Amino acid sequence: MTVTDTTPRTLTAFQNLTDAEDYLQFFDIEYDRDFVNINRLHILKQFSLLIKEVDKAFPNVSEAEKLEKYSLALEEAYQVFLTSSPLETKLFKVFQSKPKNFVSLDELEKKAGGK
Repeated sequence: MTVTDTTPRTLTAFQNLTDAEDYLQFFDIEYDRDFVNINRLHILKQFSLLIKEVDKAFPNVSEAEKLEKYSLALEEAYQVFLTSSPLETKLFKVFQSKPKNFVSLDELEKKAGGK
């Protein structure tokens, strides 16, 4: 769905959005296209997690209030990756799991009685 000036700011319209750029445009959040191209999956994943928190914490707010909270959540998700890397945030399983057959230097030092 392409967001325009005439796109209604409703939950129904919000639920039809799919692209990171559409969400950012929907909420009138200024963004860097190159930055979004590199970090889109991470931004959307973080946004998804924050939306779940909003829905859990504020189940009975009006549609306008919910959309305002979603807007703040998207702004936060975007800002997270301006200050930290996807590797640091470890949102995806690939960043959380340790590869098999891998021994870190810290583990070797511990086994050797080092620092």
